[in-house]
Amino acid sequence: GELRFSKLVLEDSGMYQCVAENKHGTVYASAELTVQAFAPDFRLNPVKRLIPAARSGKVIIPCQPRAAPKATVLWTKGTELLVNSSRVTITADGTLILQNISKSDEGKYTCFAENFMGKANSTGILSVRDATKITLAPSSADINVGENLTLQCHASHDPTMDLTFTWSLDDFPIDFDKSEGHYRRASAV
Repeated sequence: GELRFSKLVLEDSGMYQCVAENKHGTVYASAELTVQAFAPDFRLNPVKRLIPAARSGKVIIPCQPRAAPKATVLWTKGTELLVNSSRVTITADGTLILQNISKSDEGKYTCFAENFMGKANSTGILSVRDATKITLAPSSADINVGENLTLQCHASHDPTMDLTFTWSLDDFPIDFDKSEGHYRRASAV
């Protein structure tokens, strides 16, 4: 047999016992049910403190407090309450998505979480950076066997961010350590 619960409440907590019997005897099995309820808590999963975003790009900021029952979530930028729009989306799980980022999006973003047990909030600072752009792309080439070739790739990027170039051949990353000198990585200064 089954015992089904709908919409558990705190008072449903306790020790439950199933008894099965027939003319040959009786057997018992027990299980403890603990119905949890606690206020939202960001200690294990705060909003990221510093949130970098690329100009014209998209940023996803999760809001995942520990709470039982699940918390209702609101987002603010400074003192302004955020609502869904063409550039702003607050998903069902409380994640904030900003699209087509501009410098005016910089600032403090706070996730407020609340349930009947209490409330909590967590804040991060969004910093808008210039998007990385390829300024010189490699050129296609027809080269004779045995000749040498240098492919160039240059990019502009926000100076506060590190920039790494990765090369691949037919969608497979080139392993410069195993190419026995066939490929060499050169850094433009």
